[in-house]
Amino acid sequence: MLGKLLVLFKIPELRRKIVLTLGLLAIYRMGFWIALPFVNQAQLAKTLTDLQSQEGGIGQVMQVISLFSASNIGQSTIFGLGIMPYISASIIFQLMGTVYPPLERLQKEGEAGRKKINEYTRYATVVICLVQSYFWISTLSGGFGSGTSLILEKYDNFYFHLVATITMTTGTVFLMWIGEQIDAYGIGNGISLLIMAGILARMPQAGWSLIEPAFEKGIALGTDTGIDRLLILALVFVFVVVWVIAITQGQRRIPIQSAKHVRGRKVSGGQRQSLPLRVNQAGVMPIIFASSLLMFPYFLFHAISQWSSWPFWAMLDEAFQPMSRGFIYTMSYVVLIYFFCYFWTAITFNPKDMAENLKDYGSFIPGYRPGARTAAYLEQVMVRITYVGAAFLSIVAIIPTLVSTWLGVDFLVASFYGGTGLLIVVSVVLDLVNKIDSHLVMRNYSGLLESDL
Repeated sequence: MLGKLLVLFKIPELRRKIVLTLGLLAIYRMGFWIALPFVNQAQLAKTLTDLQSQEGGIGQVMQVISLFSASNIGQSTIFGLGIMPYISASIIFQLMGTVYPPLERLQKEGEAGRKKINEYTRYATVVICLVQSYFWISTLSGGFGSGTSLILEKYDNFYFHLVATITMTTGTVFLMWIGEQIDAYGIGNGISLLIMAGILARMPQAGWSLIEPAFEKGIALGTDTGIDRLLILALVFVFVVVWVIAITQGQRRIPIQSAKHVRGRKVSGGQRQSLPLRVNQAGVMPIIFASSLLMFPYFLFHAISQWSSWPFWAMLDEAFQPMSRGFIYTMSYVVLIYFFCYFWTAITFNPKDMAENLKDYGSFIPGYRPGARTAAYLEQVMVRITYVGAAFLSIVAIIPTLVSTWLGVDFLVASFYGGTGLLIVVSVVLDLVNKIDSHLVMRNYSGLLESDL
């Protein structure tokens, strides 16, 4: 493996791509810690610590949001919003492309249409950033409802609020530019790599929070810091990684037969191939959608419970707290994951177009007529494997809850070593390895995961 890694730097083009990607990621990590100059960072850190001490506090919710957005909003830095506004804008336009005919026509225009949609996405990102950043600065000015401003006194006015809003918006636009530069001149998907870098940067701290108590209290068996508990956590981590890789790479192969073509004495075609359908067709998007959507009931019921003394609202507030992960929250989470799995698959997978493409290329599925019958069969198969993929995502999503409940691990720590964070990292790494392998195979080298024999 070490020899294969050295080969990566022997190929000039691949070496330039890797170095550029690492350099841009380093710039992102440096800007990650550049704080806004108008914010009282010491008071903000104290306020967030107090909020995190409360079960389901807003500070813990923000840490969960930061996991998916490559952001550092809790410290109010120039990259505080992360890349989530761009992801939100991209998702909006992708969904609108299925219901808004002009966008649907643009999607079918190829490269020119894609560039136009990307341009609209950038504009929408700026608008979303301006709204979110101004809302965040206003929240800091109000001290999270305490009435004590977290912005330095002489800067707590509209002019500096506007400057801070523009600064955070510029930071997100710069991150968007970094992601596009990685896509164009680097290696891998730029936006995904930014999110993965944010997750990996937090993992050592999460790991140390598990090991540190063992140095202070010892590692006696049967205790919270016992070696048996740490070994169980390590085995669970390895099992989840292997299982996530297996399901992420899992495919349902549909046999395809190409028709024979006779031209004079030459016969072509007639080969048997396969059409791969991914088990986890929707990727990690259903979990991100479900997590984001479940934050709205929490904020809504929390606000109502503060205003009303009726016990019913307090019960709903407790039930939908992201950190408590009770029965109602978990069941709602699973139901939404299933819904968004089928919803996202219906958007990205079109069996009718796939059947028409097979027909145009002279291929068919044995036992099914080309056209409508083939499309119906592909849709039936996709419905079945999507059910399995949704079950896989649901289990991955609740693994942190199980680890936190059974092994007594803090939920935020468990979320890094199991669940969505791990799924994102594994998916991005597999995509990165595949793109590196394409460069190696093109130059007659074996892939990173291939045997040299």
